[in-house]
Amino acid sequence: MTSPASELITLDADGVLTLPVSTADNGTALDHDLILAGTRALLEVTRGVREAGAILLTGTGKNFCAGGNVARFAAADDRGEYLRGLADDLHYFIKVLYQTRVPVVAAVSGWAAGAGMSLVLHADIAIGGTGTRLRPAYPGIGLSPDGGMSWALPRTVGAARARHIIMTDQILDAQRALDLGILAEVVDDADVASTAQATAATLAAGPRGSFAAVRDLVHASAGRTLTDQMDAESASIAGLSVTSEGVEGVDAFLAKRAPDFRGVR
Repeated sequence: MTSPASELITLDADGVLTLPVSTADNGTALDHDLILAGTRALLEVTRGVREAGAILLTGTGKNFCAGGNVARFAAADDRGEYLRGLADDLHYFIKVLYQTRVPVVAAVSGWAAGAGMSLVLHADIAIGGTGTRLRPAYPGIGLSPDGGMSWALPRTVGAARARHIIMTDQILDAQRALDLGILAEVVDDADVASTAQATAATLAAGPRGSFAAVRDLVHASAGRTLTDQMDAESASIAGLSVTSEGVEGVDAFLAKRAPDFRGVR
């Protein structure tokens, strides 16, 4: 039976799988049901049940995601057990997000706080608006990060700067987030959703094997030596050169035409 959360998840004709992470309910807090439904959809991608060429993370309210639902934290009979369950479910969502090997775009309208900021950090391309704001938020309620923030933020801005941002609970405006490399592009607030959608559609139409390899190489690079990374690059580029997309890309270049990656899948 389809759940209400599942009905908000869409896969369009371009191959863009849209996964909302919050709604206008509860002040655009992270929606647990959406995270569970999103995980199920991502697992279908990894199993080949859904064929997605790009994933779009978004919110359906005025904010991308204002963080966890603190009121529910406080109301839980056992806060520790409740928060552990929420964190584990969010972390499984993120693990499967990486396992899809599909490019991830985030449409970051309004606030991305707490777990919302964590999710932005896992996007390959995060599009923000001039009014976008990001904030760790955890120290403000006496908690520590989840959602992989303590892993992703140091890899984006450096360990010292990550500690500073999280411990002082900095509010990062759009320009600061762009300068730090957290946001890839900043557009007018009214254009965030359409720009992110167009970016995801462009990726979905592109060379999916190439994008999957780029994600794999970049994500693995932090744990490899230069020699090991170059060995991985050699194996990857050689393998892609004999795929249908690799052949099409080279042939199109030589013929001075635009490659048709969609047509050779």
